[in-house]
Amino acid sequence: MAERRHPDWIKVRAPVSPEYSRTRAMLGELRLHTVCQEACCPNIGECFSHRTATFMLMGDVCTRNCPYCAVAHGKARPLDPDEPRRIAEAAARLGLAHVVVTSVDRDDLPDGGASHFAATARSIRAMLPATRIEVLVPDFQGSSASVETVIRSPIDIYNHNIETVPSLYRTARPGGHYQRSLGVIRQAKDSAHALGRTILTKAGIMLGLGEEHDELARVMRDLRGVECDILTLGQYLRPSKDHLPVARYVTPDEFAELRREALALGFRHVESAPLVRSSYHAWEHVP
Repeated sequence: MAERRHPDWIKVRAPVSPEYSRTRAMLGELRLHTVCQEACCPNIGECFSHRTATFMLMGDVCTRNCPYCAVAHGKARPLDPDEPRRIAEAAARLGLAHVVVTSVDRDDLPDGGASHFAATARSIRAMLPATRIEVLVPDFQGSSASVETVIRSPIDIYNHNIETVPSLYRTARPGGHYQRSLGVIRQAKDSAHALGRTILTKAGIMLGLGEEHDELARVMRDLRGVECDILTLGQYLRPSKDHLPVARYVTPDEFAELRREALALGFRHVESAPLVRSSYHAWEHVP
């Protein structure tokens, strides 16, 4: 079967600006990974050109092998204890008022990397006291203790992506569990409440893998049921022919309608468009 061509609304410009090159060089100098590069994000040119990036903790090798994801998988390397400091330095050099930090899955670590997230948040807060900190975390295999470790750190937004509808988890996210991911978001809210803290929770969904509208509507209701505040909806794009194919391209009009439906359910903010990703324009996602 011939490769499905991207529709016109998916196309983006190649990254060629001087600021793009400077941002990339600075990240290389500090030996940092970004999801922008490792996950082949289509918005990398725009984001790097505007001197922003989503930092990826704990290396560039994931212990899971989700067939939609471009990040390499295999045996992960030991944690770098200096990485939190270097990420804080990069955020300061970029002048970021809103920092997004994510990671590969590290199922090889007892806490899934939660303490490394916490250390990074503390480093950023120490260097940039006024900067908002958003973490995009894995499911920590459902560990309440790991969730609480992150919540006890100075974060403002706890983001965990649902990714797709339950019927597609076995195909698209075999290492994950839908109810476990919902539970992580619920645990984040409950832990924050117990500590007397107010945080925002956030989740993202990829469209175009074969989900039905009714299934997607149910996921949005489930997310509101666990008090998820912010939702991002974007088009799945196939990183290579070795990854899951695109079942269909969702039109901009459909994304706009989904945004209206989600807002009607009570989400505080919804970002919904073909090229939307969890951290794309994340500073605008906070009401």
